[in-house]
Amino acid sequence: MAPTPCALCDTSRALIIRPKNHQKLCKPCFIYLFETEIHNTITANSLFRSGERIAIGASGGKDSTVLASVLKTLNERYNYRLDLLLLSIDEGIKGYRDDSLETVKRNAIQYDMPLSIIGYDELYGWTMDQVVSQIGKKGNCTYCGVFRRQALDRGAARLGIKHVVTGHNADDVAETVMMNLLRGDLPRLSRATSIVTASAASDIKRSKPLKYAYEKEIVLYAHHKGLDYFSTECIYSPEAFRGSARTLIKNLERVRPSAILDVVKSGEDMARLVPPEVSNSGASVVGGKNVAVVLHGEAEGNGGCGSSNGRASGGEMSVLEQKLRENETHDSKELPDGNEIDFTLQGQGHDRHKSAPTAIKSKRLPKQQLQKCGRCGYLSSQSVCKACMLLEGLNKNRPKTQISVSIEEEDNSPTLIR
Repeated sequence: MAPTPCALCDTSRALIIRPKNHQKLCKPCFIYLFETEIHNTITANSLFRSGERIAIGASGGKDSTVLASVLKTLNERYNYRLDLLLLSIDEGIKGYRDDSLETVKRNAIQYDMPLSIIGYDELYGWTMDQVVSQIGKKGNCTYCGVFRRQALDRGAARLGIKHVVTGHNADDVAETVMMNLLRGDLPRLSRATSIVTASAASDIKRSKPLKYAYEKEIVLYAHHKGLDYFSTECIYSPEAFRGSARTLIKNLERVRPSAILDVVKSGEDMARLVPPEVSNSGASVVGGKNVAVVLHGEAEGNGGCGSSNGRASGGEMSVLEQKLRENETHDSKELPDGNEIDFTLQGQGHDRHKSAPTAIKSKRLPKQQLQKCGRCGYLSSQSVCKACMLLEGLNKNRPKTQISVSIEEEDNSPTLIR
C-alpha cells in the first residue's frame, strides 16, 4: 500500500495525524502549521505591541517550554520586536520543583533568554515543604495557589514587566468552562474564557497565546522539535474536580475531535451574555480587544480542583438512585392523580385578589476598593492581603482560620483540594 502523502505539501509522506481535525501531515508541515496558528491567535487578539517586554511563566513543563520555543521562533520570523525572558517560581518542593528548575535553566541557555527565579522562601520565609510539614497535605494547595499568584506579580514587578504570558492550552480552557458549567457559575465563566486577563490587585496583565492549541498537539510539537521539558507532576498533587472535567472532555474528544474547541467557543459565546454587573468584573480595552478584569484571588483557569470525594463510586450512585426511586414511589402513593401542589413563599399566603408583587430591583454589586496591604504593600481589596493572613497563621504555628478552598482558589491552582 502506497504511503499517504501530506495533506498540505502533497509531496512528503504523512507521519502525523492532527488530534484537532485528523488531518494527515508531514513533520515540517505540522510544525509550521502549529506555529502559524499561534501567530494568528496573537495577531487576531493583538496580544503584543512592538518593543514590549514579556515574561514567560516557565515551570519546565511541556506547555511553558513549547510556549517559549514558539514565541522565540515567531518573534524572529514575524519581527514582533519583543523582549522575551523567563520567569520561574520556586515553591521549595524537593524532588519536584528543584528538578524542573534545572530544565528551565537549560531552556534559558537553549533559547538565549534571561531567567529570573523567585522563591517562596525569599518572599515569604517559607517553602512549601515547610508549609506541608506544619499543616499537612490537606489545604496545602490553598497556600501554594495564593503565594504563587502573588509571586508571579511580584517577580514581574521587580523586572519592570507588565505582561506575563502563560501556557494555558485549549484543554485547560475547556476544562475550566466545563467546571464552571457544572458549578453553575456563569459569572466566573465569563472571566475564565478571556484570552487576556487583568487583575484588580495588580497592573500586570496576563495572556494565553496557546488558548486554542490542543494539549496533544503541544506534546507532538515538543516531541518532533526535540524540546527539553519536565514531565513529573507535583508530589503534593491530589486528585481533583478538574480531573473529572478532564475525563469528560477527553471522552468527548474521542467521539468528536473538535469537541475541545467547540466547548471553548461555546464558553466564549456564553460569556458575552453575562452583563458586567453580574460578573462583578470590569473590562478594559487592550489593543482594541476587551480584557476581562479578574478580581484579586481569582484565577485565569490554569487549573482547578475540587474534592477528591466529588467522584461518586458506582456503589454510591446505586444507593442514590435507589433512594430516588423510593422517594418517587412514596410521593406517588401520597399524592393521587389530580391533586395540585401549591408552592408559596414562606410566610406568605396565596391570595389571587392581592395585587401582583412589584418587580424586585436587582442589587448593584459593590465595586472593590483597592488599597495596599498594610503589611507587605501588595495591592489588595482588604487591609491585609490573603497571603499575609496565611503567613500570620503559619508564623503562629497554627492556621489563624480554617483552611478551606473557595471557588476562586479552585480555578487558580491545578492541585487544590476541597
